[in-house]
Amino acid sequence: MNAQYKMLIDGQLISSKETFAVLNPATGEVVAHAPQAEPEHIEQALVAADKGFALWSSMPLSQRETLILAYADLLEANKEDIISILISETGKPYDNAEYDFGMLVTCLRYFIEEAKRIEQPVIPDPDGRFLHYMRRQPLGVVVGYLAWNFPLLNVGYKIGPALAAGCSTIIKPSQVTPLASLRCAEIALEAGIPSGVINMISSDQYNVTDPLLTSDKTKLFTMIGSTNAGVNCMKNSLTNLKHFSVELGGNAPVVVYDDADLDKAVQDIVDLKFANSGQVCVSPNRCFVHESVYLEFLTRAGKRAEELTLQAGRGEGRLMGPMINGKERDRVIGLIEQAVSNGAKVITGGDKLAGNGFYLQPTIIADVDLTMSVVQEEIFGPVLAVLPFSDNDDILAIANDNEFGLAAYVYTTNLQRGLQAAEKIQAGSVCINEAHYSVQLPHGGLKQSGVGKDCSKYSLEEYMTLKRVSVLVNE
Repeated sequence: MNAQYKMLIDGQLISSKETFAVLNPATGEVVAHAPQAEPEHIEQALVAADKGFALWSSMPLSQRETLILAYADLLEANKEDIISILISETGKPYDNAEYDFGMLVTCLRYFIEEAKRIEQPVIPDPDGRFLHYMRRQPLGVVVGYLAWNFPLLNVGYKIGPALAAGCSTIIKPSQVTPLASLRCAEIALEAGIPSGVINMISSDQYNVTDPLLTSDKTKLFTMIGSTNAGVNCMKNSLTNLKHFSVELGGNAPVVVYDDADLDKAVQDIVDLKFANSGQVCVSPNRCFVHESVYLEFLTRAGKRAEELTLQAGRGEGRLMGPMINGKERDRVIGLIEQAVSNGAKVITGGDKLAGNGFYLQPTIIADVDLTMSVVQEEIFGPVLAVLPFSDNDDILAIANDNEFGLAAYVYTTNLQRGLQAAEKIQAGSVCINEAHYSVQLPHGGLKQSGVGKDCSKYSLEEYMTLKRVSVLVNE
């Protein structure tokens, strides 16, 4: 593994005077040092992206397609090297890391195809005097701040539509997991992506990177992260008018009705909950189970959770990696302890593993009530809080009683009940009887879970202007 990581600015690989350490969550050891961006690097990136936009936006889509597909091919040629880096900085099991990497390549290929089908409709003129039509054109320089839970998927969610639309980018991956992203940016050079089109900087000092937000060169600020971080970044950005597309916090409710296929519900909920050690924005957090199947659900869910093996990288069976760092693990353990002190019961798990690494057992807690922090807050860890409900409860109102609205899940074999839940639940996505996410499906939140969309044609539209053109054709 190459321990020398550099930023990509204006087509050049850039080092810095200072660096910061990146830890392997599976061992707690430093695996590499990332460059610490300096103020001049930020200004260079902004100037480069501005020039890159002028070139890239004027390039025919067919030429952009050739370069983007070449980039995707080169990434795949370096797949194992990139995944190895990704595992070292995230502690992911191999299949999770492979999915993370694969989504970057998928996004590059999907969005350049979708750009060929962007809708630019003609609007009828009631008097027959004008030809009115819509034009979609590249928006400008895009700045993206990304989260650490899926580093490369998050890069794909942003540079996929940006490059396809004709925008240039400045990406700041999380300071916790910058290494694989920096390596992928380096490969963009090999693919022939023009200078300034992709710029990748690394930093853990927001006072240095804030000019990315305040610059009048930045036309779109996009982000994946917590609601608090998103609000602060948007507030700092408002030195002039910009576009925003931010996917923020989630606290996904799950409703398991008495007529649900319980085996399917348990498998689906447990597997999604403990994927990526619960560090997933759409992870089930508040699991409401009808009282008639509540105890059976707990028994089956506990058994399935206990079948997980805590291990990074390759291994046999169903694996779960560590949490990202000790601070996050301590925070989640605090939520468990607080719930237990207020009457909750641990069905399985609840302890960290002895030794190095930031592992926390997959945990299911019962007898939880709505006032507990483990229900009110986004857990973002391997803990499933399970609450019973009865026919006397307005369960959909209870599910909506939260500031977040990113994702929700419902399990029922009653079609009418499922459709009513889909209509009434306040979330950006509602999955009935199986969690499902894909690049062609819009992903984003309501309420305090963000604005805008990732994935699908709706994401691509956010990287483009919407211009109306009217041409007089009949006097």
